[in-house]
Amino acid sequence: MAETTVAEVTAELAALEDPKARAVNEKHGDDHGVNLSRLRALAKRLKTQQELARQLWATDDTAAKLLALLICRPKAFERDELDAMLRQARTPKVHDWLINYVVKKNPHTEELRAAWFTDPDPVVASAGWALTADRVARNPEGLDLDTLLDLIEAKMKDAPDRLQWAMNTCLAQIGIEHAEHRARAIDIGERLEVLKDYPTSPGCTSPFAPIWITEMVRRSQ
Repeated sequence: MAETTVAEVTAELAALEDPKARAVNEKHGDDHGVNLSRLRALAKRLKTQQELARQLWATDDTAAKLLALLICRPKAFERDELDAMLRQARTPKVHDWLINYVVKKNPHTEELRAAWFTDPDPVVASAGWALTADRVARNPEGLDLDTLLDLIEAKMKDAPDRLQWAMNTCLAQIGIEHAEHRARAIDIGERLEVLKDYPTSPGCTSPFAPIWITEMVRRSQ
């Protein structure tokens, strides 16, 4: 598979196009029709190919970009390259996979988190908040949690959807992981009522922060 070309891969992706998968994906803002299990199977067969990943990313095809994120070498990207990629990642799944599968495993994660966190583009800022939420849970040393709560209290209610979701996740992680801030985190969630009415499947935890915090704390006790 070392000599696999972009043309061969894009032809294979086109053959995997499924109208039902496209209909489901489009409901979530993703403009592709490839079943993700089949996409992962293709990635497994291709294995890691950094140059092919870069070429696939350069296409204007969402499924190709998702595949690129599965076959790339996360540590091989430079800081500016990842910054440019994030600004090109306009669909939710590409955005999420780029952050979780690549940026979080890259040596420039913290530098990018700090830069994106204050970016005027709300989609870029949402990446900064998503990385901050992850750090709140895994490595909070050096973060000012009081200031994060101040920002959430002031800005989350009116933030655009993706930024609001990332800020809400950060709020929940502060409440779940840091008992000394839990009461304030729950209070902010109750007053702002962000995602209070979000439809939640049976057996799943609501993303409404007060419920999410309370349930995760209960499970850990």
